[in-house]
This record gives sequence, C-alpha cells and structure tokens, in this order.
Amino acid sequence: EFYTKKLGMEVRQDVTMAELGNFRWLTVGPAGQPDISIVLMAIPGPPVMDAETAEQVKTLMAKGFAGTVFLTTDDVYADCEQLKSRGVEFTEDPEERPYGIDSGFRDPSGNSFRLTQVRELSAA
Repeated sequence: EFYTKKLGMEVRQDVTMAELGNFRWLTVGPAGQPDISIVLMAIPGPPVMDAETAEQVKTLMAKGFAGTVFLTTDDVYADCEQLKSRGVEFTEDPEERPYGIDSGFRDPSGNSFRLTQVRELSAA
C-alpha cells in the first residue's frame, strides 16, 4: 500500500512462483511511465541465506544501507505536501541545494528516496 496508496504508483507485475518456494515478484512504477519499474521483494531467508544473516540484512535495510531511489518533480514543495497528506514521513524537508531543491523520505522497510526539483545546470 505504501507504493500504490501513498506514492501513487501502479502495480506492474505481481506473481508468486511456487517453484521458487513461493517467491513473490512484485513490480510497481509511476503511472503513465511504463518504462520505469521498481522491483519490490522480501529479504530472503533459508536456503538463500541463513536466518541470522537475513536478520542482519533487515537491520541494515532499516538504517538505509541499500541504494537510494531518486525521483524528480517540477514542484518539490507541492509534491512533498501531497505525499505528507497521504502519510509519507519525510526524513528531510525540501532544502535548496546547488543542483536544485531536494528532500528525502524512506519506505516502511527503510529504503531511501530522494525527491528533487532539479535546477537547470550549465556545463562548467
């Protein structure tokens, strides 16, 4: 629900593969942009990794150790307010930077997102 209800993305694929121990392949993406998809998957346990390792990975994920998803917008202030009204909790409110106006939030699993209004930049 975070990705669909709060971020307004659409589900692209949602398939459970019995032959892989009921592994779920779930992709979402921005509405109207079929070439962009985000793969959502649970942290695997045995036999891919032991339970202790899986727990360590979950702890690191909650701290945001994985990569960051960058989203761009034409109006970061308006989009931040809209996302906040849907329950998205921002870790960083919009702030002026040399490259534009930047803000940050995380999903319930701890994945890091940047929402940025990119400024027109010229080559140095």
